Amino acid sequence: MTTAPLMAVPGSERFSSRPLDPAELRARIDPSLALHEVPVEAVVELDPLTYEVIRHRIWSITDEMGETLKKMSGSPGVTEANDFDFAICDELGQEVQVGLYNTGLVASMDLAIYWILQHRSANPGIAPGDMFLTNDPWVGGGLHQNDSAIIAPLFVGGELFAWTSAICHLIDVGGAKPGSADLTARDVFTEAIPTPPIKLVRDGEIQADVLDTFLRRSRMPHHVQLDIQAMISANKVGQRRLDTLVGRYGATTVKAVMKRMMDDAERRLRHRLSQIPDGAWSSVGYMEQAAIGDRGLHKIALTLTKTGDRMTFDFTGTDAQVGMINCPYSGMRAGVMFALLPLLAGDIPWSAGGLMRCFDLISEDGTINNASYPAAIGWAPVSSAWATSNLVAECLGRMLDTSVELRTRVQSVCTGSYDIVTLAGIDQRGAPAVTILFDAMAGGYGAHPDRDGADTAGILPIPMGRAPDVEMQEFVAPYLVLWRREEPDSGGHGQYRGGLSITTCLLPHGTPAPMAGAFSGNGKARGESAGLAGGLPGGMGYDVIVRGSDAAALLRAGTIPGNLAELGGTPEIVPNRSETLIGLEDVVVVHPSGGGGYGDPLLRAPELVAADVRSGKVSHEAVRSVYGVVLGPDGFPDHTATENLRAAIREKRIDRRPAATGETSVDRVTPLDANLGIRHHDGEVAVICRHCATPLGPFGSDLAEVAVIRDEPVADAVPGAFTEASAYVEDPVVFRSYRCPGCATQLRAEIVPRHQAPVLR
Repeated sequence: MTTAPLMAVPGSERFSSRPLDPAELRARIDPSLALHEVPVEAVVELDPLTYEVIRHRIWSITDEMGETLKKMSGSPGVTEANDFDFAICDELGQEVQVGLYNTGLVASMDLAIYWILQHRSANPGIAPGDMFLTNDPWVGGGLHQNDSAIIAPLFVGGELFAWTSAICHLIDVGGAKPGSADLTARDVFTEAIPTPPIKLVRDGEIQADVLDTFLRRSRMPHHVQLDIQAMISANKVGQRRLDTLVGRYGATTVKAVMKRMMDDAERRLRHRLSQIPDGAWSSVGYMEQAAIGDRGLHKIALTLTKTGDRMTFDFTGTDAQVGMINCPYSGMRAGVMFALLPLLAGDIPWSAGGLMRCFDLISEDGTINNASYPAAIGWAPVSSAWATSNLVAECLGRMLDTSVELRTRVQSVCTGSYDIVTLAGIDQRGAPAVTILFDAMAGGYGAHPDRDGADTAGILPIPMGRAPDVEMQEFVAPYLVLWRREEPDSGGHGQYRGGLSITTCLLPHGTPAPMAGAFSGNGKARGESAGLAGGLPGGMGYDVIVRGSDAAALLRAGTIPGNLAELGGTPEIVPNRSETLIGLEDVVVVHPSGGGGYGDPLLRAPELVAADVRSGKVSHEAVRSVYGVVLGPDGFPDHTATENLRAAIREKRIDRRPAATGETSVDRVTPLDANLGIRHHDGEVAVICRHCATPLGPFGSDLAEVAVIRDEPVADAVPGAFTEASAYVEDPVVFRSYRCPGCATQLRAEIVPRHQAPVLR
């Protein structure tokens, strides 16, 4: 896709919020605003019992804020899918405690508060009873304009003591298209208007003029108003509970606990990082189709460097912003937190203000995942921010794999793309309707070094996310769900298999008119759920519209169709970015990707493969071609035939008889993953195969120079691929595998553009 560079908008840099040193931030706040601060001694001298009691109370307050939001909201994204979050921050906006819901939403909440403190403390001022509304992703507080936040200062004794916040995805906040995301957008001006923080609540009263101005943009103002009021109530609940806590223990003690929470989170994460050998890990991902009509691949590059107790995420080399797939700085930062929180800090309290002190971000402005205004960013969370989190998750997994003590935390990439489908039309009650399918919440989790990934378990960015109840979907929106089920081969194959994802099939029902459908998803031309240590990527996603199906007639006759063939009609493959009409007899099939696998599939226990076949998780085609397993008439493995088939596959991999494994002891090798290790010998540090001890090159070198590399058609190597990549992108895409030249063990497997140079390091 070739487009003219966007012209910078003079003055827009004022709205680009970035992390600041606390001392610098204080210097930018109007002196009329008094801040509540505590001396270092108060933090150090906290007694352990008081600290734990107050810490857990703060944690429970955030949970209560979330429950309040869920109970008051009328949005399925909140009530059904848990696409929201909340946070408690200190007086400077540093995040003390965040919720377990959409972690990307709060990853930038501090950025919004930093901005408010700098630009609102003098005019219109920050006072008790105020609340600010914002949906400006460049300011922070969310990743795209639908992410709307209510942020409230809490005063104690006339001093700014803390901040509470609540944020959720509003169904429609204006713009050219229903749902507020324009898939043809080239800049932000056809999308919803970003609103920098404005004072919605003053002295405890909602300002009607401000609220009306915001609601007037929406196609569903009543829906949006209810969500805004729910977020206001969540803040009120949080502030009442914090007031009670301060009244019992005193402001100094509670603030000292808040500071200590962040310090402890930082200390624990730094200690964990110090246990991991220093190194650097790189990965490259691609966004497919930057807008309707595009057929390009757009690169996001990452190098993660770990030195001592600190990480650097360097995105240098990422392509320039283009089309509507971009995210601003807040989205890139969210992509890091999406993966870091569950993978690296899963057992550390999520005091994000402390955790974010442990890493640096390097990025060029004006790129896909650090887009400059006025780039189009309407689908930022499910495009470049999500793709960023995939690369971060892959590099973190490889980093953790080098530590024997932390290998249990290793996980291949989970659902590599959120396949978002927006349907707009007239509901069964005759009212306008805009609905988003949240079924992709039931994605597959990545495999571990010692166990399979969980099937239809969720998505990494929303730990508490869930697929909506089918009956509730049909109650809210004008369609019937014909099936929703786990799909065989959708999890990445490996020694341990990635979790399966689902397919959902729906038919318009109860509506008098066709629906407008907007489809946006990545990972259809190539698997975005990267595997580790030779495991295959999770299966590619796809969307299909069956035009003129027989589904309604079959239902009237008492038959529920169960697959594409039974639907009749004409299947139509939906591009990554598409806007189309869904006719009353059309059927929509949506299939997000599954989780990545771990380890060479030829190392999977044959009994596990047989069990997967019996349970419908793996196809018979994959049993032989991928796993090299031969099943007998009883469905159980024929071990002799399996050994022979696997030996033949290994020989074919490297065009010669492979070396036997287990001949040389490699017990004293420092592991890099399940296949690779470091051996020190005669002053040299070399990487060897842990299975056969074949030397692969000096540590830190590109092992692709020694490995046997094969490029194959994706369909030949990945059973279950729905269609060729050429249906989506122009660049030829191949399945690339790297094999040990000694024993033919698969060291890495990936689906990449053919022009991408092989790299194994």
